[in-house]
Amino acid sequence: MGILVEQLQRLEAYLTDHGLKMTEQRKVILEALVGLNRHVSLDELHTVVQQVKSGVGVATIYRTMRLFVDAEIVIEHRFDDGKSRYELAHEGDHHDHLICTRCGLIIEFEDEIIEEQQRLIAAQYGIQIETHKMELYGRCVDFDACQHRQSARS
Repeated sequence: MGILVEQLQRLEAYLTDHGLKMTEQRKVILEALVGLNRHVSLDELHTVVQQVKSGVGVATIYRTMRLFVDAEIVIEHRFDDGKSRYELAHEGDHHDHLICTRCGLIIEFEDEIIEEQQRLIAAQYGIQIETHKMELYGRCVDFDACQHRQSARS
């Protein structure tokens, strides 16, 4: 089953359970998120959605993203720049982030050794981990590529 179909089914189940309806705007916004397949800000999402369905305002996208977070379809991240970014939630998936403070590049990574160390440290202090996140901030080593990404964002 494709990611879009899976996410649409999850959304429809959530909406039904909460007495809400599937709207064209919700579907278009979800399709845009799946198509982008990366961390995306509200402004970036709005730009993409406008290309498919003009007239969908930022307020509609904001409310829809709140709904998607509540439905556990997306995860909201607030990195150090203060801007919310959203990514699709995948059941059982966990990853951490490397973030360039200059160009904004976000790299997802998984490392079982780090995960095991976190479990051991928590156990040492008598804590049962329920959830966690790790964000590492730095600057791209490839300055030219970083500068190119930075100017593309402007």
